[in-house]
Order: sequence, then structure tokens, then C-alpha cells
Amino acid sequence: MSTNLSVDKSEILFFYESTYSMPNGDPFTGEQRYDEETKKVLVSDVRIKRFIRDHLYETGRDIYVRNDRTSVKDGKDRDAESGAAARFNTLEAQHPKGTSAHDILTSMIDVRLFGGISTKKGEAINLTGPVQFALLNPSLNRVDLRMHQNTSVFASSTEKSRGAIGTTTVVPYSLNQIHGWINSFSAKHTNLTQDDIHVMFTALWDSINNANTRSKSNQASLLLLQVVYSEPTKKLYGLDRAIGLHLNVDSPDKQEEQIRSREDYTLSFKKLKELVASDSVKAINYHTEDNAIAGELAGVPKFTALKLSV
Repeated sequence: MSTNLSVDKSEILFFYESTYSMPNGDPFTGEQRYDEETKKVLVSDVRIKRFIRDHLYETGRDIYVRNDRTSVKDGKDRDAESGAAARFNTLEAQHPKGTSAHDILTSMIDVRLFGGISTKKGEAINLTGPVQFALLNPSLNRVDLRMHQNTSVFASSTEKSRGAIGTTTVVPYSLNQIHGWINSFSAKHTNLTQDDIHVMFTALWDSINNANTRSKSNQASLLLLQVVYSEPTKKLYGLDRAIGLHLNVDSPDKQEEQIRSREDYTLSFKKLKELVASDSVKAINYHTEDNAIAGELAGVPKFTALKLSV
């Protein structure tokens, strides 16, 4: 097996709480993404990458893909070029003449993490990101969405003097589980480092805790797990189903949909501990600020507490 890989292959499980908020709205309907059959809240990979990128940018790190609308007017880009092409040209001007497209792209931490493209004539490049998350990530618990109505004090149009009334759905409580992967071979192509991964984990954790938009502010990071494999081609089956949620029953009729806080349930790590005992797993790094979880994982073979900081 190749020994010149910069990082180990690993899988990520990240858990965070959402309380009377909207973890991930659908861009077409504006409503929370939701699986009607399983009653699970859904969070997309794009939402998670956006959390990470925004936090990196807000804390002073330059990134390739920005949530920046300053060049847009009346729905159209002011520049002749837009998107990746315009961003690449800006970066190219900041580098010495003759710097390769690959080196320009990989100078950006979000490209080293999530990949990126350049359409530069004669040197087009498309880098696949070594860090990927599941397309849609279902919550650990079932949820009944709640209808929420609100009014705006601003006039809905210049012809009307009254504010507008809006209706949307909110999530009373969900424990969102995000499943991700870090691929060793792709990491080699984007020059991903262990330091980059540590920065990403910190950004992921802090971005949830510090989100301050109206629909995302009532959220909290709970647990981050990184299962590191012994070889770049190893993989455990069912890691995303390895942690169970059990109600702290105070009534025989209580349902998952009635969960409203961390105190209403217990997490079971029994299956996870059995899975990671495999020779395919080299180590498990974890971070939590929940005392019950920390006590459950402390001292377990292969488990090591991870301190997050940029």
C-alpha cells in the first residue's frame, strides 16, 4: 500500500442540536428539508460546507468559494466573467507570473479540503475534494415540524402600507448527524495536511455554536468523531448507524417526536465500540463538551480526546 500519502483515510460523524430553528431550508420552497416517510430532518452537504467556509472567512482565512454578492446587481454579475473564472483571475494576479493553476488553487484551504475548478485556457483543472459529506444527512430522532407564522413591520411593496405575514416550518428539536469522509488519495492531489483537517474540525464546531442568523442561531455542537483507518482502502460497514438514541422514559407513551432537549434522551455507543475494535481502525479522535458523553468515551481503547483550536 502507498506510504507517501499526506493524511490517513477517515470517516467523520458530527452531531449538533437544533432547537426551534431551521437547520437547512430547501432553496425552492424555503421550508425545512424533511423526509416525510421517516420523519427525519435532513441537512445537506452544501449547508455543512457553507458553515465551514463562512467561519474560515469570518476568522480571517482567505477562501476560494465565497458567499459574496458584492459583484451582483439586478441578478447579474457586474463583471464580464463570473463565478470560479473571476475568482481564479483575481488569485492569479496575486501570484508570481507562471505559477501553475494547481498551485494557485491549492493555496486556498477550502480547495485543499473540498476541491475546486479553474477554466484557465490551456490549463483547465478540476480537483476533487478529499473531504466530502453525505448528500443528505438525516437526524437521529424523528421530528414533527411545527408551523410558525410571523409578521414584518416593513411594507410588502411600495403600493402597500402594511407589513407582510409569513408562514414557515420550524424544528422543535433535532439531533442532526452529519456523516463525512476524508480520502487519502484525493488529499495527495490537493495538498491537504493534518493541520488543514484540524482547522476544519474547529471551524465546523465553532460555526454551529456561533451562527447568528435568524433560522440558525439556536443550535449547539454536541459531539465530533473521527474514525481513522489503518489503511487507505479500509472501511467499516454501517458507521453512520453505530450510535443509538434512547428516550429517557418518564411516560410509557412518550415518543421521539416529543424530545425537546438533551435531557430527554441517552446516546448509546455500544455498537460503535464494537465496530471500531476492528483491525481496520487505527484510532478514534473525539471532541465533546457534554460531560456524560465524555465520561462514556474516556479511557476506551483507541479513543483519544481531541482539543480543537485554530
